[in-house]
Amino acid sequence: MDHIAPTPRRAPRAPRASVASLAVVLAALVATPFVARLRPTELTLVPAVDAVAELPASSLTRVAHLTQAAQAVAGAGSHLGFDTHSYPGDRAMQAYRSTYEWVGFYLPAPCHRETSWSGKRGNLARMGYGVAVIYVGQQTWAEHKGLTRKQREIAMAGGASCLPDYVSGAQGRAEAEDAVARTAAEGFPAGTVIYLDIERMQVVPQKMREYYRQWTERVLEDGRFVPGVYVHTHNATMIHRDVKAVYSSHGIDADPPFWVAGGRGFHREASPESVGHTFAHAWQGVLDVVERRNGFRLPIDVNVAAVPSPSGVLAMTE
Repeated sequence: MDHIAPTPRRAPRAPRASVASLAVVLAALVATPFVARLRPTELTLVPAVDAVAELPASSLTRVAHLTQAAQAVAGAGSHLGFDTHSYPGDRAMQAYRSTYEWVGFYLPAPCHRETSWSGKRGNLARMGYGVAVIYVGQQTWAEHKGLTRKQREIAMAGGASCLPDYVSGAQGRAEAEDAVARTAAEGFPAGTVIYLDIERMQVVPQKMREYYRQWTERVLEDGRFVPGVYVHTHNATMIHRDVKAVYSSHGIDADPPFWVAGGRGFHREASPESVGHTFAHAWQGVLDVVERRNGFRLPIDVNVAAVPSPSGVLAMTE
């Protein structure tokens, strides 16, 4: 997935680090849409007041509820969906509904600060879209490797919220609470799957493993929503093993929902597990293409999912 607004096409998913002056680097950090104006420790959580997202009454109820919700998005079906950085407007979404059953729904997050999807759940439900709720947390993106220690310190002091320096278990827990609060505030019902977006890494550092494990742990502890993962096929096996272990530690006998990107042989009638992982619930097989429907031209990624709504059938309802 791309987290920089297209102008008119999407920016590359993983641009190479460049040698730049301190002023240029800091200007880019301030201007880039996925950089917040708040430090992670200062992120304001959205109050979760929606009655449809109340906590289960007991631990046994919580485990049963989470298990059932996770199992509901598994299967062997093939349902076509797309995702795009910014909400393109109701008319464009109606035009694309003739082809696609579901769409990615971006929550405001540390590495995707854009807010145009907020408040659009009801619109999408009325159009008949399923959804995949996405939270883009901390990353280890290669372009940040060009920053010196001093540049990082200045960027952090200036309020950047998306930096490799923030990847930790403690930050994973804090951002899990943010993801839960934002999902509830959007009106998504209990049992909705939230996909933590983890972009491709050549090697997965230990601090990232701690980050996504603690993110998963905290969402499960809360009990309202189901933690899932969007991940590149290169990292999918390790991350699935780690997340599955967290599920098992909570007594949840279900595969964690996994949305896998990359792979070969994608076609629009494929089943998700054809990406090469039997645990895949969805497969993003075409990245950064531009399509036109009824006069609306959008930069999108194309996906297939096992069910018509990868965040759960309840998420489709008004």
